[in-house]
This record gives sequence, structure tokens and C-alpha cells, in this order.
Amino acid sequence: MKLRGGIDLGGTKIQAVVVDEQHRVVGQARQLTPNTGGPRDVAMAMAATLQEAAQQAKVEARQLAGVGIGSPGLSDARRGTVARAGNLPGWQEPFPLCAALSESLGIPAYLGNDVGVALDAEALIGAGKDCDSFIGVFWGTGIGGGVILHHERWLGRGSSGEIGHMVVKQNGAKCACGRRGCLEAYAGRRSMEARARLDVERGVKTELFAIMKKKGRTQLASGVFAKAIEDRDKYTIRLLDRAVQALGIGLASACNLLDVEAVVVGGGLGSRLGQPYADKIAAAMLPYLFTRDHPPKVKVAALGDLGGAIGASLLVPGKTPPS
Repeated sequence: MKLRGGIDLGGTKIQAVVVDEQHRVVGQARQLTPNTGGPRDVAMAMAATLQEAAQQAKVEARQLAGVGIGSPGLSDARRGTVARAGNLPGWQEPFPLCAALSESLGIPAYLGNDVGVALDAEALIGAGKDCDSFIGVFWGTGIGGGVILHHERWLGRGSSGEIGHMVVKQNGAKCACGRRGCLEAYAGRRSMEARARLDVERGVKTELFAIMKKKGRTQLASGVFAKAIEDRDKYTIRLLDRAVQALGIGLASACNLLDVEAVVVGGGLGSRLGQPYADKIAAAMLPYLFTRDHPPKVKVAALGDLGGAIGASLLVPGKTPPS
């Protein structure tokens, strides 16, 4: 049986899986993404995470048919390089990520966009498998997105699906991309954390950072937000309501243009907060939809936190269709 590796590289975590020919996960591991150093440090952490996943699958990493990588930033699949990964430490110039992983692991490495590969997995075996067309929105450190039209991912001229950089408020909040009013500036986990830190400095009360420290984290990860909601932290609820409102505006506008059947919500926050927040997003979309009498379904990505890594594994040649 041929086993394949998949790595989902995120701004907060590195998720690795080993899957079989039917896309079943037989080994998995997770590590925090380094927040200091540079691309080579991140690559080393990625290799170590896959080796841990392979160990759980009772194989060595070098025995895998290959490893697929879903990476943020500007991915050049032909050259195997990643550049301008703004949510990763010191990563602006092109770095040969495939070559670095191949050298460390002794297997071929294949590169794709992190959101794109997760979307492909949801379309093939996840929440979108029964949809002709849908929008995927990956709510995590940033806001990623993609579009499936007639069962195929729409690539445009190479940068389609950037729903995180749809403008939801003219001259609004500053986004990490340098523009103003982007959806990501209101709903991205990193942007929400920056807002929360600023508000705390101004005297606003919240348990978010106490929960973060209790969990041994240095960032407001999705689990921190989930715990704060569970504890009914009023500030967290307001902050997430603001994010949901922005998501509603952006997604409704995208649906007005494309008239898709569904919206699939994934990513760290999307998967962790689950269907209750998918329902909130659906409600926030409704006032802005042109065809309010038959709105698109809004549902949570079926593959959860593993979707990106499973999707990355699909990049390895020789995969078989799902049973």
C-alpha cells in the first residue's frame, strides 16, 4: 500500500498527516509554527512534524511516496519556492521549500497553496463533494478563500479566491496587505488579536490573555477564542460578532456575483467554532443577499483541522479516487 504525506503550514501551527490510497489518515502530528528565525527554521519544523506523523503510521518518512505541502504566501509549484508568507517569520524572499523538505526527508516534495489544497480536498471528499459550485472560506490566522465552479477550482489568472482581501468597508481598518478595509483586517485571527491587545492597553476588560497564558500559548489561537466563548467573555463575543458581520458582507457579495450552492467554512477558527458560528455567518449574509428567498447553505468544512494536510497529500502523484 502506497502511503503519502501531507503538510499544512499555517501561521500558528504545522499539521502533518500520512494517508493511504483511500485518503484515510493513518498517522498525524501537530507542532506550533516557529515565530522566530526564518524559512529554514520553519522547514526543519515541518520535516520533524511529518516524521512524527510517519512514526505514528509505523513507517519511516523516507518510505512515503512523497509529501505535499500546502503553504501560505506566493507559491511557485514549478520551482518549489514560497515567497511573501507574511504570517511566517522572516519570510519575504523566495525560499526553496520543496528542495529543503526533500533533502531533510529523502522523498519528493510537491507544493500548492494552502487554501487551494484544502478546498480541493473538501470538493473531492468533504463538505463540497455533492455541490456543483461553492465558495470555500478558511477562517484562521488570515482569511483564505477559493471558488469551485462545476467541480473544478477556478484559478483565474493565478490569484483568484482572495476573499480575505475583498473590501468590506471603504477606508476601513488597515490590513496586513497594506490596503484598508479588507475582510481579513476585521476577521483574521491575527488582526483580531492585534485589536484585542490595543483595546486591553486602553483599559478594556477581557479574559482572553489570561486564558492564553493558562494554555501556555503566546498567541490567541482558535482554542483560546473557543474557551473565552465558553466562559461567556463579553469582549470576545463582541470581537467575534464584528468578525462575523464582516464575513457576512464579504461572502454575500461573492455569492451575489457567482450564485453558488454553498459556502464551506474551514480554517482554525471556522472548524473550532463549528456550525453555530456558520449559522451566525449565514444570518449575517442574509440582509446583503440579492436572492434572499433561496440563500446558499453555509456549512462547516467536513475534514476539519486536517483538511489542509489531507488536501496537500493529494499533490503527490499516483493517488487513487476515493472509494
